Amino acid sequence: MAWAEWEQLKAEAAANGDTQMQLNKAEPGGSGGKKGDLAVNQTDLSGVRDEASKLNTRLWKEARVAVPTSETAAGNLTSQGFELGGALQHVADRWDKQLKSLMDACGHISAHMDFTKYVHRSDDQYVRSNVSSIAALDQGFDDDYAPKGKTNKADN
Repeated sequence: MAWAEWEQLKAEAAANGDTQMQLNKAEPGGSGGKKGDLAVNQTDLSGVRDEASKLNTRLWKEARVAVPTSETAAGNLTSQGFELGGALQHVADRWDKQLKSLMDACGHISAHMDFTKYVHRSDDQYVRSNVSSIAALDQGFDDDYAPKGKTNKADN
């Protein structure tokens, strides 16, 4: 973009009065009353993390109960010569494996929500600091901002 074009765009924006530049933001109360796709609420993230953690705890307390009982029953059936004992042991092993996978997923969700809260907090601070420096950058290109009384050595 040429300097003249930049100056023209600034003049047009100033002439439009209260119209302001908007960066990466949806109009408030846009379609369907949503605020925008990128909104992240720390309370929502904490809620998801808490629910994943609660589910992990409940799975351990309530779903894991079946494994030792099933393994004991499988051992008794096998020792009595029933082939069903091996099948029941297989089911108990699969249950335990699937339960551990589900518990790992809950732990992953919980940890990811903590990480997401941290990242978004950092992103918000980064964007805020960069956007607030745009006005200072714009001043640097204003002719009135140039230091007074300094002469260019080439002019002497």
